[in-house]
Amino acid sequence: MNQPSRLILASSSPQRKTLLQGLGLDFEVVPSAFNESDHVEHDPAKRAMALAELKAADVAAKNPSCWVIGCDTLVVSADGTLLEKPLDEAEARSMLQAHSGSTSLVHSGLCVIAPTGERIIDISTSKVQFKELSEQDMDWWLSDVARWKNSSGAFKIDGPGQLMIERIEGDWTSIVGLPVFLLGKIMRQMRAPFLS
Repeated sequence: MNQPSRLILASSSPQRKTLLQGLGLDFEVVPSAFNESDHVEHDPAKRAMALAELKAADVAAKNPSCWVIGCDTLVVSADGTLLEKPLDEAEARSMLQAHSGSTSLVHSGLCVIAPTGERIIDISTSKVQFKELSEQDMDWWLSDVARWKNSSGAFKIDGPGQLMIERIEGDWTSIVGLPVFLLGKIMRQMRAPFLS
């Protein structure tokens, strides 16, 4: 009798873990060791898809009998600047200033690799309209390092981050970091055994 296929999330993101748990799926978390700074692609949408694939491939190579989900989320300001993870509070403040009163794009690249080696890479892009952020708003956000550290664009939309936006266009889960609707579509297309 065949062992049931294992599902791996190639990310240490607690937000992605929570979203995947919300689908009722049984999975393991195995973070990728791939260094994002090694990748030279600068186009934000292409970069998000490439990094999602590279993270998934890194984990799949060590777990060849498993299904692996890789993700990468990148934020682009209204003027087209790619806002990756801020190095310090000053950079995080600069990113918040770029968001303030503007619409930022959020690209979430997604890659699913099957035990056969088959893979599908796709992307979900959403828009986030931020309210005008006062210095007090930014001070409040930056006062808790967990809100902005290790977050693309120095921002998380789940939790208190929702107080800083006016509206979104697109998939909320994609902005959080794991495009659930797109994941379901890809898994059905690949006939993954997890969505029956």
